[in-house]
Amino acid sequence: MGRPSRIEGIGRPRPEPSFVPSVIDTMIRVPDAASVAAARHLRTLTGLHAGPSTGTNLWGVWQLVADLIADGRTGSIVSLMCDSGSRYAATYDDEAWLARQGLDPTPALGILEGFFSSGRWPATGSVA
Repeated sequence: MGRPSRIEGIGRPRPEPSFVPSVIDTMIRVPDAASVAAARHLRTLTGLHAGPSTGTNLWGVWQLVADLIADGRTGSIVSLMCDSGSRYAATYDDEAWLARQGLDPTPALGILEGFFSSGRWPATGSVA
C-alpha cells in the first residue's frame, strides 16, 4: 500500500491521542476497495447502509470469524458501526467517483461472497 487510505479516519499521519496501543490484540491491513465492498455487502445482507469506515471494520471482523472457524474455535467479536452511509452518495456509492479514484470493489465482493458461502477466507484474500 503505497498511498495513505482514502477512508475517513484511517491512514492519518499520527495516531489520535485517545489511541491506546496496549489494548490492541491484532491489526489488519484493509485496502480501500475492500472497505467499500464490505459496506456494500453489509447493505445487501442486512439493509443497513454503512459508510466505508464501517466496511473497514467488517472486513477485519469477517477475517477474524474465518480464523475462528478454521481453528475450530468459538468466541465473540464486538465491533462498532462507525458511520452511516447516507452521506456518501456522491463518493463511495457512486461508480464514476470510484472509477476516478481507481477503486474497484468487485474483487473484494467476490472474496466476501466466497467467505459467506464457504466459511473460509481465501489464502489469496487480499485485494489492491
